Amino acid sequence: MKRSGPRALHFLLIAALFCAQFAGTASLFGQEKDGTAAGGSPSYVIFDLGVIVAGDSASQGFGASTSGIAVGRSIRTGGAQAFSWANGVLVGLPNLAARPFCVSNAATGASTVVGTCSTTLFGTSRLPTIWQNGVVSQLPLPAGETLGDANDVNASGVAVGSINSGSLQRGAIFSGASGTVISQTTSTGCFFTSAFGINDSGRIVGNGIDPNNAARNVGLVYEIGAGTATEVGSLPGANGALAFAVGNGGHVVGSSMLNQGSGLPFIWTQAGGMVAIPLPAGTTQGSARAVNSTGKAVGTASSAFAIPFYYDGTNTFRLADLIPAGTGWDLSTNTSSSALGISDSGMIVGTGVLNGAVRGYAMVPAGNVSIGGRIATATGNGIRNAVVTLTGGSLPSPIIARTGSFGYYRFSTVAIGGPYTLTVTTKNYTFASSSRQVTAVTNIEDADFTAIP
Repeated sequence: MKRSGPRALHFLLIAALFCAQFAGTASLFGQEKDGTAAGGSPSYVIFDLGVIVAGDSASQGFGASTSGIAVGRSIRTGGAQAFSWANGVLVGLPNLAARPFCVSNAATGASTVVGTCSTTLFGTSRLPTIWQNGVVSQLPLPAGETLGDANDVNASGVAVGSINSGSLQRGAIFSGASGTVISQTTSTGCFFTSAFGINDSGRIVGNGIDPNNAARNVGLVYEIGAGTATEVGSLPGANGALAFAVGNGGHVVGSSMLNQGSGLPFIWTQAGGMVAIPLPAGTTQGSARAVNSTGKAVGTASSAFAIPFYYDGTNTFRLADLIPAGTGWDLSTNTSSSALGISDSGMIVGTGVLNGAVRGYAMVPAGNVSIGGRIATATGNGIRNAVVTLTGGSLPSPIIARTGSFGYYRFSTVAIGGPYTLTVTTKNYTFASSSRQVTAVTNIEDADFTAIP
């Protein structure tokens, strides 16, 4: 398009400033961020979620938000502390008063996390719990109830779980200042005993009881908007199921079995019904535990050992086969391993054994991301021509970028992993700390440095 007069001058000025802004952008070419290796099988980078306090005996990963926030717990003598994890940063969440054992089960981004706090690691005297911007509080229980848990939360802040225990346990919804029991039954009278998942459209899934045949498991779907409850059905040769998760695409996953015996993983849609997820090699039973918006699922299968798996909609892979050799992670020869969460970008969260210690992990599809930020004076002005050096991670040698007119810099193509070290140098300014470490899980836009006044 031809431009003339003042508008043309304005356009050219904006273009020049944009070019100057990123004049120092550096690249390191590598695999694109699609998680697929040359042979067509997925390839992942695995991260240790770590522990909150040095000396904690173990950590466990229990879930992943759609946006890629991992949640779980760090275990110590006499207690357990809930956490969230993003881009390599582990954040401990405070416990409820008089409840020293807490776990975070789900999140909707970094600001809202839900879970359960109790008096023992196994859930004694459990209470449904929410953390909002790091502040802990109990979710409201229905009138007269004293026990409950929270297993999932959607983008509207509606959480689901259960109340009471034993034969009186029922599925529950926690919304705003109220907690309510899911009282809707199926046409045959089946009812919820626990709700495990909720998606953004208000579809809730969980498990229940068939009053006409208490020997079998019942996987249930409840639609908040329609007020209807239905069964997910069963696989051939089975008569029931356990439903553990629902994605924003409407997919439901779990395990289908005969009565209360061992099961086989499934994925269910309203249009297609229940379909078996193939078991990974060397296993005889299993359960799918999480599904994302595109229908990709994860779970755990077993024979002699627990085998976490990933299902891409067609094929099933053992997670142990998708990470590089020599990482120190064991995801195939122990009984502690699991896969319990998957984000929309494909990040998988669960538990494994790292160099002999039980640890929560996050597995991220291999590929490239960018690392960038701004170098500024104490008064907020950008510093031009500052040199930022990137080292560590998988880099064979340091690479550099220079800041543009407004102080911004970017390394545009960096392999997922880390830790990486960023170091800034300038001719006329000094910094309280001229270096910082980052872990590249997703694009980083805020690796900033501010000069000393």
